[in-house]
Amino acid sequence: MPIITDGGFAPEDLNAAFSPSDDLPANGPLAIDIAPDADLEPVLARLEDAHVIRVGFPSFADGRGFTIARALRRAGFRGRLRAAGHVLADQYAMARRAGFDEVEISDDLAARQPEEQWRARADWQAHDYQARLGRARDRQTA
Repeated sequence: MPIITDGGFAPEDLNAAFSPSDDLPANGPLAIDIAPDADLEPVLARLEDAHVIRVGFPSFADGRGFTIARALRRAGFRGRLRAAGHVLADQYAMARRAGFDEVEISDDLAARQPEEQWRARADWQAHDYQARLGRARDRQTA
């Protein structure tokens, strides 16, 4: 399974045993799996113990994972945040702006959407509407 970062496809570099968010161990550092319909309260209560959180995307049309990412970042999570599942290359910029650091996709999806498609969206900050508004404002004042 490729991991997508701003640099393109990367190999898996996590050596973590993920625990489902509804069955977290009592102590120790956590790698947490969150389903899109999960209750976030147990995760938020243990945020300081989490070093990586993986949020599931069962369908490219299911945007709940973006909302979860934003909620985790607003709650103060500073660890590694990964979107996993059916995320499309066209959604990469949105994933990064929501707070994800990386995306994990299947080999099947990687074959249908090769690295070039993901790399074309890697400059996600340049295509942010706020950045475009700022450039337009700069042109008006020049």
